[in-house]
Amino acid sequence: MDFLIKLAEGFIGMFQAGGDTFMGLVTDIIPLLIVLITAVNALIKFIGEERVFNFAQYCTKYFILRYTIFPFLAVFFLTNPMCYTFGRFLPEKQKPAFYDSAVSFVHPITGLFPHANPAELFVYTGVAAGITELGLSTGPLALRFLLVGIVVMLLRGFVTELITNRMIKNRQQESENIAA
Repeated sequence: MDFLIKLAEGFIGMFQAGGDTFMGLVTDIIPLLIVLITAVNALIKFIGEERVFNFAQYCTKYFILRYTIFPFLAVFFLTNPMCYTFGRFLPEKQKPAFYDSAVSFVHPITGLFPHANPAELFVYTGVAAGITELGLSTGPLALRFLLVGIVVMLLRGFVTELITNRMIKNRQQESENIAA
C-alpha cells in the first residue's frame, strides 16, 4: 500500500513540478521577452526601419561580417534568446547559418559580457573556478573564450551556409525532375 501511495504522490508531484516550471516561465522569461521585443521594435522604429535594414544588409553582405560582427551584435545587444530575431534581416537561405553561428556564440561571450547569457554563466564560471584555484587571472581566459567563440561562429556559419545552399540546390533539381 505504501508503494502505491508513493507512486501516486510521485505521479502528481511530476505535474506539480511542471506547473512550478511553467509559472516560473510565465513570471520570469515571458515578460522579459515581451519587454525586449517591444523595446527592440521601438528602437528600430525610432532609428528607422530602413536605416536598420540598410545597416544589416551592409553587415551581412560578406560572409565574414555575416558570421562574426552581425551575430556578435545580436548576442551582445539582444542577449539570448532574443538575439535570433536579427535573422529577420537576412534572406531565407542565410537564416539557418545565422542561427547556427549565433547559437554557438551565446556561451563564449559570457566571460567578458555576462549579461548576454546569464542563465548559462555557470559554464564559464565552472572553468574559471579551476583557473582561479591555480592562482591565475580569468581575464586571459575570458578573452580567449571570446576569440575562440568568434572563430567557431564563423566556421559554423560558413559550413551551415554551404550545407543549406547544397540542400536548396538539390531540392530545386528534384522539383525540376518531377516537373519534367
